Order: sequence, then structure tokens, then C-alpha cells
Amino acid sequence: MIVITGAAGFIGSVVAGSLNMYGRDDIVLVDDFSKMNKIENYKNKRYRQLVGREVFFEWLEDNGKNVDFIIHLGARTDTTEFDWNVFLTLNVNYTQKMWTICSQYGIPLIYASSAATYGGGELGYDDNHDVVDRLQPLNPYGRSKNETDKWILRQDKMPPFWAGLKFFNVYGPNEYHKGRMASVIMHSFNQITDSGEVKLFRSHRPDYADGQQLRDFVYVKDIASVILFLIENRPASGLYNLGTGKARSFLDLATNTFKAMGKEVKIKFIDTPLDIRDKYQYFTEANMQKLRNAGYDKDFTSLEDGINDYVCNYLSGHRYF
Repeated sequence: MIVITGAAGFIGSVVAGSLNMYGRDDIVLVDDFSKMNKIENYKNKRYRQLVGREVFFEWLEDNGKNVDFIIHLGARTDTTEFDWNVFLTLNVNYTQKMWTICSQYGIPLIYASSAATYGGGELGYDDNHDVVDRLQPLNPYGRSKNETDKWILRQDKMPPFWAGLKFFNVYGPNEYHKGRMASVIMHSFNQITDSGEVKLFRSHRPDYADGQQLRDFVYVKDIASVILFLIENRPASGLYNLGTGKARSFLDLATNTFKAMGKEVKIKFIDTPLDIRDKYQYFTEANMQKLRNAGYDKDFTSLEDGINDYVCNYLSGHRYF
């Protein structure tokens, strides 16, 4: 069996669907299934069992010997949440317990880290274990992921294979439930539909023009592809960046969303909200050499192709993967 935590969420549900397409139906989906706005993400997936997040560890104690792999994607991902105790419980402690049980039962583990661990990028964006202790995330979410990475790198007992994936800016189908935390592409699509224009954050730094803030945007289908590769090949354990390796501007993103919708480009710049302004990343770009050296040789979806697929095949008809 393959277990996916966070399986009702954005990335988790796409990974579950990709495993189905790969011929794996022996999957166990773990999440808080009381949230009605996520049902469409998983209701048509083929799976063996649904297990509530709060009882998962009891289930794992009883079923651990039958689990082939755990993909731990469940986490609190709200970068505007500043209550550290929320992240300590749902991100740090939960993942540490997952690691301990996987080590005990010899279960390979993939877990979600984040590019938010890199903070303002002062030390670059290299998935080098030597820099993890010196990283300074800009918000409690990033801190929770980095504290988890730091703890894991100190452990002597470990699963037979493990990978911590530092997700960069992921976008794609099945994020309808995410609200404010949905990708800028989904927000742009909704704004264009409602008003014919897109609002982007104005730059508050003299070295970046408005709309030229740069991020590494990675399509969720590529995330699933890498995870399937890691399950099948199990290269050297460690932290791995998961972006495209090419930063693109928010102006590029908005322009391509208009193009995919067949609409005239109309962009308005607004001030970045004060509650996130001091913690806003102006540049991220994954160094992808480590994953390439591990043998992953597929091309990553270009921003143009990813947006076109997302808009035309999912957002335009409110469809799910």
C-alpha cells in the first residue's frame, strides 16, 4: 500500500490521481475529511481506504507492516498564519512522529518541505544540507518546514529511503478550496472573469519594477511526476528542490493567463498588504542539479504550457484532475 497524507488537498489529490493513472489503486488517503469543500478533489479517485488525520497514527501502528511507501503532504500551509503553536502541532510534531514510525517499520518516506525555508534567498536556493542550519525563513510556516528539516538531518535512525521536497510556487488543478492561498494564476483567472483585469502587487523595492518580482512557478503535474520517479527509483536520500530552475515574473504569469483566456491584457498594480510586505519574497529560483544528478531527466512544463493547460482544461470548466 501507498499512503498519502493531505490527500484531500491540492498536491495530495493530484498525486493520488497520478498514482491511479500509473496503475496503483492500493492507496490509503489520509486527511481531515470533514471539510466539505475538498470532496471533489478525491471522490473519483480509486483508493483502498480513507483514514482521518487524527487517527492515522493508530491506524499506522496496526497496518505499518503492510505499507510500502508514505507520501506525507499534509500540513498547515498558510503563510499569513502567525500562531507558531499551530505549525508546531500540525507541521513539526506531526512530521517528526511520522519519521519515527517510518524508521521503526522501515517504510520509505517522502515529505513536503518548502522553498519558504530559504527566506529572502540570502544564502541562495541550493538544496545543500550544509546550509540548512543557517537559513532564516520569513514566516512561521517557512520556519516550521526548516525546523523539521533540521531535526531530520540530525537523526541517526531513519527510513530506508527518504526525501524532503522543497516545493517552490506550485500551481494547477484542485486548488479551488485554498482561498487566499491559491496560486496567483487562479486568482488572475477569477479576476479576469469578474472584472476583465488583474491586480498584481506593486514592488516596494527600488531594484524591482512593478510586476517583475520573480518566482519559480512549477506545475503540480510535474510535482506528481517527480514523486512517482522517487518512489520507483529511490536515489540517495536527502532534501531535494522541486521547482523548474527558471524564475519567471508575475507579469509573465498574468499576461499568459489573459492569453489562455483569449482576453486583452489589463493589469492594475496595488500595494502589497502590510501584514505580508516585510516577509514577501521578490526572487526564488530552484537549483535543480541535485534532482537531475539523481536521474530525473524529464522536462519541466513551461509557464506558458502549464497556464494554458490549467486554464483551458480545468479552470474554464471548473474541472478537477
